[in-house]
Amino acid sequence: MAASFSYRHLRYFWVVAKEGGFTPAAARLGIAVQTISAQVRELERDLGHELLKPAGRRVVLTDAGAAVLRQADQIFALGEQLPDVVRGATSPPRLRLTVGISDGVSKLMVHQLLQPVMGQANLHLQCQEDEFDDLLADLALHRLDVVLADQSAPTNPNLRIYTHPLGKSEVAWYAPESLVAIAKHDFPRSLSRAPVLLPTSHAAVRARLNRWFEREGILPNVVGEFEDSALLVTFGAAGMGVLPAPTLSHRDLVRRGLKRIGLCIGVVEEHFLICTERKVVHPLVQRLLSAHR
Repeated sequence: MAASFSYRHLRYFWVVAKEGGFTPAAARLGIAVQTISAQVRELERDLGHELLKPAGRRVVLTDAGAAVLRQADQIFALGEQLPDVVRGATSPPRLRLTVGISDGVSKLMVHQLLQPVMGQANLHLQCQEDEFDDLLADLALHRLDVVLADQSAPTNPNLRIYTHPLGKSEVAWYAPESLVAIAKHDFPRSLSRAPVLLPTSHAAVRARLNRWFEREGILPNVVGEFEDSALLVTFGAAGMGVLPAPTLSHRDLVRRGLKRIGLCIGVVEEHFLICTERKVVHPLVQRLLSAHR
């Protein structure tokens, strides 16, 4: 290759090839057609081959031009990555935390449970929601660092999985403004008349709610059941029904326009952190455990 080879000339050729002509390439680059034409001709002289040939009002690649274009594509693709490479080389390494979220966990609680690590500089948080058993399988295969769940992991001699309790929250009943009056009157027996939204059996709290209904002698007027607790709250806030939720989420629920009607006495939502080590070594998982203890 001639010593006078210029990457600026190569870029001009690359733009002409992409645009299909000197005029549109000149418009894209903001320079005169004569200038870009001269630069491309100089590149051809340096390489010793014709790269472009006229085809009506456009230009097409010669065989040599096609080969140069393939190399130019790689060169300029690498060039576009350069700022990211430099930032990565001069920035502290990212601290990655991959969390599995059991579908039974109240979504309003997830941010609060993870709050102790949210101030970590250079945090790369990845959250994956799935069914409890599938998350445990991914955890055992080290595809996840930790699982947040509303139940402890079952004992399995073939899996080294350990459950760490994070705490619990009382459950209360919340209603949209349109249902507050009917829900408050003669609570909790009012739940036999007011429309009620419940989590499905995927959530461990559903069994506790069912036992609470039995103890109170209530046959709830269930109009909706939701696997996703965020959907449950969304439909409740839209006026569909009264719903149970952990009291630790009270502020978020109020911001959604829901009002607390009364406690679901004796019913709690439990939260667990499940990982593959008895002695936790991931620094962010250690921080979660320490904060909630």
